[in-house]
Amino acid sequence: MATAYCFDLDGTLTQQELLPLIASSVGLEDEISVLTEATINGILPFEKSFKLRVRLLRDANIDWIHSALLKQVEFNADMIKFIASRPDQCFVVTGNLDVWVKPVLDRLGIQSFTSIAQMNGPRIEGIEHILHKGDAVLGLRDRFDRIIAVGDGMNDVPMFEMADWRIAFGGAHSPNHLLVKLSDFVVNDGGALCRLLNTL
Repeated sequence: MATAYCFDLDGTLTQQELLPLIASSVGLEDEISVLTEATINGILPFEKSFKLRVRLLRDANIDWIHSALLKQVEFNADMIKFIASRPDQCFVVTGNLDVWVKPVLDRLGIQSFTSIAQMNGPRIEGIEHILHKGDAVLGLRDRFDRIIAVGDGMNDVPMFEMADWRIAFGGAHSPNHLLVKLSDFVVNDGGALCRLLNTL
């Protein structure tokens, strides 16, 4: 049975949320952190929150962002080993913008599904496409017999609804309460998560 593993990026594969790091380049850490927390907790819909965050951060220098993310972002080591052992079965499913997270995704070296920025030269003008995570899972159905989803936030709900197995992960922070209700398992440690994935 062919299995696909779909991982959220921010706070799941990475040990921190990425947008607050990006916000530090334009002095908007507090504003972005409030919006990010409200989104994770389901207070603010992802699409509305993400549009606001992109509007706030569109003047951030992309070269600086790439440099900062490469230097500061840490992955969960156990999950990276798991992914390296089956790269053709593992996928990143993130609502984050492609141009922002490119260096992080390049480090992972696996296929990803992202939101897509609307660009004007090196400057972000807006959002061309916001990823609906359920669509990413549906796009994998023709290649895989089952889908296992791992995430932590409210915007992971559509991915969980379309997956066969759902794991809420509380690595960087507690997973969203609605996501926990939808989950088959709740895990707070990367090593425990990988042991569980190996048994499913």
